[in-house]
Amino acid sequence: MTGPGPGPGPRPPGRAPAPLRAPTLSLRARRRSAANQRARRGAGGSGRAAGAAMEEVCAKFVSQKISKTRWRPLPAAALQPPDLFATGSWDNEDNRISVWSVGDLGNAGLNGEYQGEPQLLCDIRHNGDVMDMQFLDQERIVVASSTGTVTVFRHHQNNQTLSANHRWEKAHYHVDQDTSCGGAACTGVICNKPEIVTVGEDGRINLFRVDQKDAVRTIDNADSSTLHAVTFLRTTEILTVNSIGQLKIWDFRQQKNEPSQIFSLTGGRVPLHCVDRHPNQQYIVATGGQDGMLSIWDIRQGTVPVSLLNAHEAEMWEVHFHPSNPDHLFTCSEDGSLWHWDTSTDVSEKPSFLHQGGRSTTYFPHNTVNQSVVSAWLSNDPTKDRMEITNLIPNQTLSVNSLDVLGPCLVYGTDAEAIYVNRQLFA
Repeated sequence: MTGPGPGPGPRPPGRAPAPLRAPTLSLRARRRSAANQRARRGAGGSGRAAGAAMEEVCAKFVSQKISKTRWRPLPAAALQPPDLFATGSWDNEDNRISVWSVGDLGNAGLNGEYQGEPQLLCDIRHNGDVMDMQFLDQERIVVASSTGTVTVFRHHQNNQTLSANHRWEKAHYHVDQDTSCGGAACTGVICNKPEIVTVGEDGRINLFRVDQKDAVRTIDNADSSTLHAVTFLRTTEILTVNSIGQLKIWDFRQQKNEPSQIFSLTGGRVPLHCVDRHPNQQYIVATGGQDGMLSIWDIRQGTVPVSLLNAHEAEMWEVHFHPSNPDHLFTCSEDGSLWHWDTSTDVSEKPSFLHQGGRSTTYFPHNTVNQSVVSAWLSNDPTKDRMEITNLIPNQTLSVNSLDVLGPCLVYGTDAEAIYVNRQLFA
């Protein structure tokens, strides 16, 4: 894989050197090397929380490394669980976007195992690695490519096909958008219909509208380092994380191309790879990075994390608050683990994620039973609060690259060329 072209012109005073944009490319190369080594070693991984009960999880081997998994959003008044998800692949000769139904999971076998498995409804070829993917609505999926292109795919449910509905070629680039080479990976995408925001290893932020050919707004030199992920904070504000451990807020109402706030990890410049905000308390933000740590931020105060929690033994690739039960949070990692973090205040009064069967759980004693969920996330010393941490994957081997949670359902994808569905998180 070729590296990036020459960097942009002279940098503004006080900014980090432009060459810091390279880590995303070297990171992908490092991941390929690590994956190959682990494959040669065979099953391994941390035994930290092995032995989980797996009868509620359905696996599908798909002959491609899965980089992204996303549930199709449910209609506002829907009562049924999600029934359809999309996946994207990476590091394959022929990368694909695929749409799956969860299969007939209503019929349990004699031992409670599921007879159904995810069923492929349709797929389509994708140029480059799928770096990120989000549903725009019930029919359209926005995909970020390692080539720098952003594509909107439409799922035609009447005949179960996928087609490219709209494409922004080289939304991210290193030198010149019009040259035949020099595309920079689009590393993150977030949707708030009709708006789409993308970030890339070129340090650029784009605001698109799905019905417009050109970007509504572009911040060309938003960051001197690689931007790894983005999420909406409010309708007009976004959060980005970068490769030097910074979290930044951008307000699209402001004409100046500068962040309205900057937060930083203390100590070394550890790259941050993922970000999510609490669905009800927007000032609570979770990030994960290269060191596997989970960081909780309160963006109303201070410029450093409120809590730093020891988590995975390698890079954390994604972090997600449960959209309707945000006292539950999920993270996945290069180390082959997927963790469920539970800050519910009273175990006896909540639906349990846990099943008998050897699943390892860590308990932090709780000082005050009635302590709020919000203050549990924002505690300066998480050990004073009761928190359960459960690894949902036993015998982990290769990287868990992506996860998504919706209702009682979890879907995740791995470098072991498999996708997994758990429809009984709350059983």
